Amino acid sequence: MERSDRKKLLNKVLQAVLPFLLGAAILIWTYRDFNFQRVGEVLDDGLQYGWILLSLVFGVLANVFRGWRWTLSLEPLGEYPKRSNCVYAIFISYAANLIVPRVGEVSRCGVLAKYDGVSFPKALGTVVSERLVDTLCIGLIAGCTLLLQAPVFASFFQETGTNVEQYAKVLTSVHFYIIIVCVVAILLLVFFLIRNVTVFAKLKGIIKNVWTGIIALKDVKNVPLYLIYTIGIWGSYFLEFYLTFYAFGFSAHLGVITGLVMFVVGSIAVIVPTPNGAGPWHFAIITMMILYGVGREDAAIFALLVHGIQTFLLILLGIYGLLALSLTNKIK
Repeated sequence: MERSDRKKLLNKVLQAVLPFLLGAAILIWTYRDFNFQRVGEVLDDGLQYGWILLSLVFGVLANVFRGWRWTLSLEPLGEYPKRSNCVYAIFISYAANLIVPRVGEVSRCGVLAKYDGVSFPKALGTVVSERLVDTLCIGLIAGCTLLLQAPVFASFFQETGTNVEQYAKVLTSVHFYIIIVCVVAILLLVFFLIRNVTVFAKLKGIIKNVWTGIIALKDVKNVPLYLIYTIGIWGSYFLEFYLTFYAFGFSAHLGVITGLVMFVVGSIAVIVPTPNGAGPWHFAIITMMILYGVGREDAAIFALLVHGIQTFLLILLGIYGLLALSLTNKIK
């Protein structure tokens, strides 16, 4: 094996292993004194499975809405894949993210390129624009929730050791903005140095297609339907999480606002590149539930079971997506 091949293999191994190690380390620390026998007791006698199943219905719906919305993003590019293929690609992408975080965004574009002949770079561009829209959505939800529950967020920052005042001082410091300007200047210099390099020249065509996919969002024909799908995605995500409160006796009394706060914190936690946010999500949800008066052990049980069940759903949907694609399509 050549040196370059070994380097590529090492990079792939690290991309797959490091997120697992990070997630495992956080989980081990979070559950270091936990009595796992309680999980079995809750599964036997303390879990309302009907609520869990209902929440999973919304988990499936969120992915379906995402697939349907993707077809609207691709239409301005002259790409018309099957709606079902877009949904199956979404199923597969989230399952792929369990193996290597963030690889799903690439894999779903590969699925459409394989079965519908969709331009891979353009599809990737629509995924980028989709992520920007989702970031805006979670930002709006977080902003509204922060206004409603500001004292709880302040307690969360204090509980997790985050000194908000320190960050405020940094952001108002002249030195901070000088550093930002320097970094931008360096990036611009690097850009101009490499833009004439042969490798960069080869990439320009790809980058152009990706950019075409990104800006295609402004040409979406049915904007109201795009907005409906977006609301459907995030409404379904929220209900998938919130309805699980009613599956446990110790969390059934928590209200919608509480669910919204935890949903926002959990959504931010999964940005950390671990499989399905394992570790950071558990830590964030447990901390928030404790702030709302739920016992530490009960909160740990909630996080472990809800995350485990939702992860199992992603695996099942990924398998279903692979089978459905192969049975209902011919490779182009």
